[in-house]
Amino acid sequence: MASAQINDIKARIKSVSGTMQITKAMELVATSKLRYLKERAESSKPYMKVLLDSIGRLSSSLPSGESKYTEVRKGKTLYIVIAGDRGLAGGYNSNILKLAASLDTEGDGIYVPVGKKAVDSIARHEKEIFSLALSSVADAGVGQCMKLAEVIAEDFCLGRFTSVKLVYTRFASMLTQVPTAVEILPLTADSGEKSAEPLYEGDVEEIIEKIVPQYIGGAIHAAICEAAASECAARRTAMNSANKNAEEMISNLTLSFNRARQAVITQEITEIVSGAEAL
Repeated sequence: MASAQINDIKARIKSVSGTMQITKAMELVATSKLRYLKERAESSKPYMKVLLDSIGRLSSSLPSGESKYTEVRKGKTLYIVIAGDRGLAGGYNSNILKLAASLDTEGDGIYVPVGKKAVDSIARHEKEIFSLALSSVADAGVGQCMKLAEVIAEDFCLGRFTSVKLVYTRFASMLTQVPTAVEILPLTADSGEKSAEPLYEGDVEEIIEKIVPQYIGGAIHAAICEAAASECAARRTAMNSANKNAEEMISNLTLSFNRARQAVITQEITEIVSGAEAL
């Protein structure tokens, strides 16, 4: 009986050790990727800031209701939900999907899922899908974001939906990732800083028509960059916690193994002594 217990503990130690090797490898991979993804997320922010400031200044120069992009209307909302392609990242995917679900209070939202986990979740809940052009975060490039942005801008003007919200995870630090929702359409006059009176060559409405798709595409790509860095940081944290738990479990199992082995040795000595006394 004791021998069977020892073998069982040895098997569990071997299993946990094998799992820990995998989690350590995943932590190392996440750590190596994180630096690059963080730099990519940081480098996308200046571009977005310039675009946002320009959009704010242009919007403030328009008379009320002159542009379809600034008109506030009632209707459906398009949610661009950015999750991950894989799991094993703690609560990263579930947190962003819960936020998206809480925003869609009417349940009639239209969705652009970005990432395989977002695609699976939205399809499982039978939501209306606008596009699957960015179904994989790893394959989402600037060109794809810009093409999708042109379609979004066109359908917004046609009235298929009346607002566009970007739902993603903002990279705050290595240990902190914040699920965030940002409304990118309709445009508001206070979208950017207005430090000086803008000078434009040409009609403001025509400039907005050209710059808005660039703004939408840039916003999507910047959010994907931040989300990718957030996912990698969350996975690194999750794997680090898994390693610590595995080490603690191995320590406890080793202690149980030593106790069980000592019990067997004690029992064998007792039997030998008892046999000797019987003789």
